[in-house]
Amino acid sequence: MKRLLLGGCIFSFGLLQAQDDPRKDIDPSTLVDEVFSVQDLNINYQDLYENYLQLLSNPLDLNKVKDEQLQSLYLLDVAQIQSFLTYRKEAGPFLSVYELQNIPGFTKELFLKLAPFVTVEDPSKSFNKSIFKRIVEERNNYLLMRWAQTLEQQRGYSSQTDSASRYQGSPANLYARFRVSKPGDFSLGFTLEKDAGEVIRWDPAKKYYGFDYVSVHAQVLNKGKIKNLIVGDYQAQFGQGIALGSVFGIGKNGEAVATVRRSNVGFSPYTSQYEAGYFRGAAVTYEMQRNLFLHALFSNRTRDGNIQSDTIQNTADVISSFSYTGLHRTPNELANRASITENNIATILNFKNQSIDAGLLFHQTNFNSQLVRNPTPYNQFYFNGNQNTNLGAFLNYSFRNVSFFSEWVHTLNNGNALVAGILTSLTNKLDMSFSYRNFERNFYSFYSNALAENSIPQNENGMYWGWKYSFNKKYSISGYADIFAFPWLKFRSYAPSEGSEWLLRFNYKPTKTISLFLQVREENKQRNTGNDTNLYQTSLGTRRNYWANIDYAATPQLNFKTRVQFNTFDFNGSQTQGIVLLQDASFTKGKFSITGRYAIFDTDSFDNRLYVYERDVWLAFSFPAYNGKGTRNYVLLQYQISKNLDIWLRWAQTHFLNRNTVGSGGETIVGNTENDVKFQLRLRL
Repeated sequence: MKRLLLGGCIFSFGLLQAQDDPRKDIDPSTLVDEVFSVQDLNINYQDLYENYLQLLSNPLDLNKVKDEQLQSLYLLDVAQIQSFLTYRKEAGPFLSVYELQNIPGFTKELFLKLAPFVTVEDPSKSFNKSIFKRIVEERNNYLLMRWAQTLEQQRGYSSQTDSASRYQGSPANLYARFRVSKPGDFSLGFTLEKDAGEVIRWDPAKKYYGFDYVSVHAQVLNKGKIKNLIVGDYQAQFGQGIALGSVFGIGKNGEAVATVRRSNVGFSPYTSQYEAGYFRGAAVTYEMQRNLFLHALFSNRTRDGNIQSDTIQNTADVISSFSYTGLHRTPNELANRASITENNIATILNFKNQSIDAGLLFHQTNFNSQLVRNPTPYNQFYFNGNQNTNLGAFLNYSFRNVSFFSEWVHTLNNGNALVAGILTSLTNKLDMSFSYRNFERNFYSFYSNALAENSIPQNENGMYWGWKYSFNKKYSISGYADIFAFPWLKFRSYAPSEGSEWLLRFNYKPTKTISLFLQVREENKQRNTGNDTNLYQTSLGTRRNYWANIDYAATPQLNFKTRVQFNTFDFNGSQTQGIVLLQDASFTKGKFSITGRYAIFDTDSFDNRLYVYERDVWLAFSFPAYNGKGTRNYVLLQYQISKNLDIWLRWAQTHFLNRNTVGSGGETIVGNTENDVKFQLRLRL
């Protein structure tokens, strides 16, 4: 009888599908405004954004999805995840995505947010075919090809530029990607990229295989005791990401509660074009017995860095620094390319059931040469040497509407790192999170994404409090407060310092076609005053950001967005300001869509730069900094030629009113205008 009633509900929901299709393409800008509302240079937005878009192409099966995968979406609170798991356990397998609306605590608004990322696989589909046949027959695949270029000539390509600074390749940025995958079964793909200024060559001796950057992966899942096996490029996320973190960690933002906790999702393929922060080799998850898993990885890859000869002691070459740009255009950049060999090994013993997720962790990183940094006042406790070993433990525990999370990691013969916190739904309207962190100055991790104010979890302790209150379906308010301290010197602050940060965001959705939000954020941090007579003199800097945004739909095909962002920066007795006003419009008709923006910006200094998300071609992310005085415009066209072929064309222009050159170094353009074009083709095989 229960399933009969359920079937009637699903049938009723199905009648509404033409009006509210949960699998329709969502506006990524809405997602960005909610999850990436605080701009932080320490966050790899490209990878985070791509992770969401990949989930749209590879939705999670509701009958197989795990709690940590739901956590990594940052769309559900603790009570909702527990409610989902309880419902699935008691009611049995889902028959339809629409069944989510039957779960206690799942509103229609939440359903529409979650539905694009999930699906219900047909249980009748056979897995008896060989994996090679399943790969060939899988319809969830794409081949992506992209070309992009700045139209104006940049200094790096000029024949007048000296050979040491001249770019070796063409100004075109070329990108290609192929991927075929089936959630819970397999994934196979490659990524190729040539940045502007790089060359295409075949020289295996110098690790050139056509494109400057080549990434390949192959993954199989749920093959008996082997729950996950990846060969090629991959990433790892365990515990709270102190020792092993990936793109699944988001910094402080407007979604103030859920994002404070990291999800223990394990290994996943690395498909990004970002040329750092990944492993290359093999990783496996093996089920030793029920609820007990052994994870292991081995990685051997080259990375960019500067190699110097120790002429004083006449010893072997040493590593003086790492490079993370992934750019190999000039002779110096080419000399740094793949100059370092890095090996990683790790094992994680993990016990996991519906309430407890606990584990022990070992991770070791080795370099082929000693890392010897050039000494500065603030880096005396940075890592030096050729081997770093971390030992740690993590514990996550969930009970009803409360979730506790923690991780402790010790760097052998050095310092410790600790994260502990709690998420809770105090009522059906109020969610809260608390987190404590303590990273000693001599703790080291090369693959961390733990929540921190610094770019790395080192020399920092802090307390974070986040909350969200939903008055009703129309109104909600959220915010956070973070208090932190740096016991030792840090970059641009040559004295022990402390600071704070808070954010408040108000959301209002009066109708289905109108939504707006107001946001204010303040950050207080000490930094050097620039006093030549006293390098260790610091002063408090206060940055305030104000946002006002409204989205409205004139018709189902025509949508508008209006926004103003304003900031002030107070430092050492003076104040500077920045402002941007922008208007977006988008129109969709059948297989064709067009999106455009006109923006006016005016900033007093680099400290007042304003980051604003821009719509881009599929799987590309644009989050430029508006700095100076001028206008910024772009137009994005998309057309579906057939069910297997889509094309995009994008043009963007920045026009400055207060300068005669654009960019710096090899990117310098003589003139006050920069035009960028991009063309992309997606073919489904």
